[in-house]
Amino acid sequence: MGLRGPGAKPKGKGGILSPKLRETLPWEAEGLSRVERVIAFLEDLPVTAGKMAGTKMIVRDWQREFLEAVYREDEHGNRPVRTAVLSMARKNGKTGIAAGLALCHLAGPEAEPRGECYAAANDRFQAGKMFAEMVAIIGQHPELDARCNIIRFRKEIEVLEGQGKGSIFAALSSDATTKLGLSPSFTVVDELGYAPKRDLYDALDSAMGARDNPLLVAISTQAPDDNHVFSTLIDYGLKVQAGEVDDPSFHLTLYTAPETDDPMDRETWLKANPALGDFRSEEDVARQAAQAERIPSKMQDFRNKILNQRVAAHVRFIAKAEWEACGGEFDIEVLKGRPCFGGLDLSAARDLTAWVLVFPMDDGTIHVLPRFFLPENGIMEKSEADRVPYDVWAQMGHITLIPGSTIDPGFVAEQMAEDAAQFDIQAVAYDRWRIEDLRRELDRIGAAMELVPHGQGFKDMSPAVDTLERAVAEAKLRHGGNPVLTMCAANAVITKDAAGARKLDKAKAAGRIDGLVALAMAQSIAARHEPEELPACLLAA
Repeated sequence: MGLRGPGAKPKGKGGILSPKLRETLPWEAEGLSRVERVIAFLEDLPVTAGKMAGTKMIVRDWQREFLEAVYREDEHGNRPVRTAVLSMARKNGKTGIAAGLALCHLAGPEAEPRGECYAAANDRFQAGKMFAEMVAIIGQHPELDARCNIIRFRKEIEVLEGQGKGSIFAALSSDATTKLGLSPSFTVVDELGYAPKRDLYDALDSAMGARDNPLLVAISTQAPDDNHVFSTLIDYGLKVQAGEVDDPSFHLTLYTAPETDDPMDRETWLKANPALGDFRSEEDVARQAAQAERIPSKMQDFRNKILNQRVAAHVRFIAKAEWEACGGEFDIEVLKGRPCFGGLDLSAARDLTAWVLVFPMDDGTIHVLPRFFLPENGIMEKSEADRVPYDVWAQMGHITLIPGSTIDPGFVAEQMAEDAAQFDIQAVAYDRWRIEDLRRELDRIGAAMELVPHGQGFKDMSPAVDTLERAVAEAKLRHGGNPVLTMCAANAVITKDAAGARKLDKAKAAGRIDGLVALAMAQSIAARHEPEELPACLLAA
């Protein structure tokens, strides 16, 4: 079945045991459009596993819609789409369609001479699954079997004759030693939403420039957080769909259940599982739903993997929808000279430092002006370790990079002094960590401001958490969509003591929460300075 080594000659046709090969294949029929050729190819492939093994693939209507969008042609006969994103819940046939499309570009109607086709995955095992599926399909398809040579130990397939002659397929994983020198004509990235880093995707995406009509297909369940590369692709695709961005080279098909829908309702399941009741077991989804309803710790995972919602494994302190509702923009110029209050969360020498100002406005809203600091050295490694684009945020001006490998409190003090010259800072709440170093720097540059210690335990943080939570729930905050502060809000979790008091817990958080801690302290100190309401009898007098 083509399991030979490099440079093998085409296998001989004919003989008693050799199947008779068809002279005309379904996708070679006259009068077919481009997408019809792709569908004809896919529907000629065997199903190799599961309850439908032994039959041929049937392209469902929802799959056809995706294919028609991706393989449509412009007036010049070219395929405009270069990047296609397909996101749906698990077990809806992602691997099958991905393997079929890889074969279509390797040896089918989309093949080109000496093409390079790749399947990229997060690890060697996952990359091997795609390769194994393709090998199984080839082994049960005589015409493909006669033309393809399989090199198992390298997880490669080469086309020896016919359409796509000289083309190769290779399975890649994120731990591959190098991705340099590739020139992909087709790439499928499997489960990109769970990639630990974005470097494999970026390398394959940037390598497509050497081809005239390349295509990259990313297929995955949603990533758990907004900053993941797959989340950024989905968000970009939604902007394209909404007409906010004009980019005919990008297509998104997203099957997801809105977070406001009842997770126990079958109609909710259908929105994320287009194959439900077909080859996606409804009984299995119902079983997992029942477990999630009985076991709260399973609900987040159910929402992510079965409902394809962008939901982290931890329970957020602030709901995503509520935080986004507070993302209103504002003009910094209107804040100049206004009374405000600060929160300062100084970090360890190499971590994120947050300096946040809050401005109580006349209309009852609270404008938030956050500042963040990180050491410049090792910023790329820090971005990879925390899986967020600190380097990009620094370029956008959301983070100040301090020269060297550690946080110099002098830079933070200078920013505080600069802000004090523009705004009327009434008081600054601070965590006692490293505060003496900062005091010394503020004294050195002559920046006088009232510094108020703010404990991080239940006694001091519980009222701060309550104040912040109420401001968000009532949509009074205006944080301007700052991505670093948004990351901190998404990571934040709280813990309670026996009396029900609450605090933000850095140890249990999913990532950095320094910005939200600083915001909570600023809100807390601002609340202490709010004028008390006079009794009605005094007002009447």
